[in-house]
Amino acid sequence: MTNLAELLRELALANRIAANEGVVDTFGHVSMRHPDNPKRYFLSRSSSPDMVTSDGLIEYDLDSQPVRDPGAPQYSERVIHGEIYKARPDVMSVCHHHSPSFMPLIAIGADYVPIFHLGSAGGIKPPYWDQHDEFGDTNMLVVKPEEGASLARALGKHPMVLMRRHGVTVIGANVRECVYRSVQTCRNAEYQVRALAISPNIASLSPGETERCADIIGKTTGVTRSWDSWALRVAKAGGGLPAAGKSKPAVRRAAPRQRAKMRRK
Repeated sequence: MTNLAELLRELALANRIAANEGVVDTFGHVSMRHPDNPKRYFLSRSSSPDMVTSDGLIEYDLDSQPVRDPGAPQYSERVIHGEIYKARPDVMSVCHHHSPSFMPLIAIGADYVPIFHLGSAGGIKPPYWDQHDEFGDTNMLVVKPEEGASLARALGKHPMVLMRRHGVTVIGANVRECVYRSVQTCRNAEYQVRALAISPNIASLSPGETERCADIIGKTTGVTRSWDSWALRVAKAGGGLPAAGKSKPAVRRAAPRQRAKMRRK
């Protein structure tokens, strides 16, 4: 897929899938590096993820400054995305979330471990980042470039980083892989928490098994098959998107009808 309009539509849908699959709720966001300009990326205007549209996507430079005045409110934590794209040229998509699946692990500082093959998408014991270590008492939002850069350093070469008392940030080689990793690691975290309630002795994948399972993520139809299924679930829930080039913000469609009703009264 090389058409930018189609890719932006895919990014909008990625946010809706992440919401529908329980990765994000009112908060959280998925971004995409510009396919033709590695020094730019796209992220939605400040919006609930299940309401993101292609028209609401904003183009940013890697300092997380909008290329053009968006005329709309922006996510305060966009530096998470910009600083990771700076530090990781291989990353083409980033998801930041606070999934309930992960919060019990994060609350006690437990390591994430893959307990089934799809959980390998998160690796073994991804690193933790504690904002307080470097910046002291904050409002917990990652809003300063130096905070985003610190998070990116903690991420290193890993597929995701856990954020103490906050959430998770996940990366991908493309939007679909990023969403796939986000969903599957949330499921693994949920299973891990359930297992810990039964016994502390969890049978996790070995390092070799994890590496081999993760290696086939982009080599089979698994990501595509999952994406198609999740997109269908969004459509069935009434949250689908029209074809590229045909979407318009709902407020623009509603206003003329409302004025017409007023004229008839």
